[in-house]
Amino acid sequence: MTEYQIPTLTEPKPIGKNEAILVASGDLRLSANQVCWPAQHAMEQKVIKAFKKEGITVRRGHPYDETLQHGFIWNQRMGMDVFKTIDPTAPLIVAEAVWQYSHHVLAGLRSHKGPILTLANWSGQWPGLVGMLNLNGSLTKAGVKYSTIWSEDFTDAYFLKAIRQWIHEGKIDHDTSHVRDLRVRDLPKAEARLGKGLAEQLMREKVILGVFDEGCMGMYNAIIDDELLNPLGAFKERLSQSALVAAMKLVKKSEAQKARRWLDERGVKFVTGSDPETELTDDQILEQLKMYIAAVRIAYDFGCDAIGIQYQQGLKDMTPASDLAEGLLNNVQRPPVYHAETGEELFAGQAVPHFNEVDECAGLDALVTNRVWRAMSLDPANTLHDLRYGEHYSGSGVDDYVWVFLISGAAPASHFIDGYAGASSERQPPMYFRLGGGTLKGISKPGEIVWSRIFTMDGVLHADLGRASVVKLPKRETERRWKMTSPQWPIMHAVLHGVTRDQMMARHKANHIHVAYGDDAASADRALASKAAMLSAMGVKVHLCGDVKI
Repeated sequence: MTEYQIPTLTEPKPIGKNEAILVASGDLRLSANQVCWPAQHAMEQKVIKAFKKEGITVRRGHPYDETLQHGFIWNQRMGMDVFKTIDPTAPLIVAEAVWQYSHHVLAGLRSHKGPILTLANWSGQWPGLVGMLNLNGSLTKAGVKYSTIWSEDFTDAYFLKAIRQWIHEGKIDHDTSHVRDLRVRDLPKAEARLGKGLAEQLMREKVILGVFDEGCMGMYNAIIDDELLNPLGAFKERLSQSALVAAMKLVKKSEAQKARRWLDERGVKFVTGSDPETELTDDQILEQLKMYIAAVRIAYDFGCDAIGIQYQQGLKDMTPASDLAEGLLNNVQRPPVYHAETGEELFAGQAVPHFNEVDECAGLDALVTNRVWRAMSLDPANTLHDLRYGEHYSGSGVDDYVWVFLISGAAPASHFIDGYAGASSERQPPMYFRLGGGTLKGISKPGEIVWSRIFTMDGVLHADLGRASVVKLPKRETERRWKMTSPQWPIMHAVLHGVTRDQMMARHKANHIHVAYGDDAASADRALASKAAMLSAMGVKVHLCGDVKI
């Protein structure tokens, strides 16, 4: 009789009564994990203490690594190995005080059978809430059941009530009464007709999303499967970031210098120095502008309607940051780019919509927004931001909960106070951007915006749409918020209409939020209505959030 080597599986130790397991997903980058570990450790101690008071002993599912000097799960393989040792029925807490890569733990969470709780701090400096929102969106897309909670100090009544429910029921109920399904028949006729017509045009003529390397920083939620994207009339052109680097080498230095002069003439302030290790240099800026020119040319060559550059991690050791290029691409007024052979200006008078971090949900949103806004003669410049932080602010005519929307260096100049003249470019932090490169930084102008997020849930595409106002805060308050978050990046002070902080956190399925300006409140309302109609006609399930006047 033939003998086979049947594998012997080692079963994990069963969970004890009144115990829970804690895991912490981190960054891929060693320096980031080491710098952020003290904040993570301090948060975990507060969480452990809070659960202990409720009679639950929380123990870590993986130890602190003395060699690496941190206690994070820092890659996908490690995550799989950690979950092999965890009782699959254990109550499981994913605790985050930092930005994290969701795919480090997604494999284990997909097969986990016990109740899952995602948990984050509420801090501008340590962006656990951003990491948790990405994980929540990824779990939602994957169809994994989970509960979620957040706190500033893990002693507040809202947090304690939530964890008590999770301990006893394995779930947490949040108020999401601000969300309602779109009823197309309630939309104003003219805007509904426009949205439907634009959808029919897009689905018949079809569009291309140019994707420069999919899957930035483990953001599973940011990938739209072809089977969901294609029925909408949208298709991916899968491009390589190495091709972008190659195309940069074909851009003449004189072309980059012309783009630099164009920006200088419009008042962009480049904060430069001589040390490339820590300062923004003129050479870095020229490389960034070569990337901008190369990206436009590739978009033209492949017939792309929007493009997304991953940058992290693929390009961080090859070129300076992509952010300056990204901010320019998203603006209608931008340095002209010409075909290398014919001399024809490419995409003249148009933005080239760019989706930061190849977030394809944002890419689809950018395409739809661009078409609706152009049809309504509104500024089509749009961008995503991180939901980075928020606080209530009282003073200078403002008495509201004001969110800090930030993105990693790329927002269109038309969104800023004074446009390009109000923009600056500062070196990206060396810890994340070894080769430097500048941002396109500014303060978003007061006005009325439409916010949105496209996401995958229950195997279909959904879109949440809402309204918000961008408010002007005193310079000192803006600087304070910048200092506690990322002072090199563009900032937007946003007040959501009819949506509280906790409602937003409970519902939102991404670390990113998409924004575009109306000329005023009435035009923003009309644009939202037409955008909702277009998405709905394309087959996306649309939901209205908060106070939306249609």
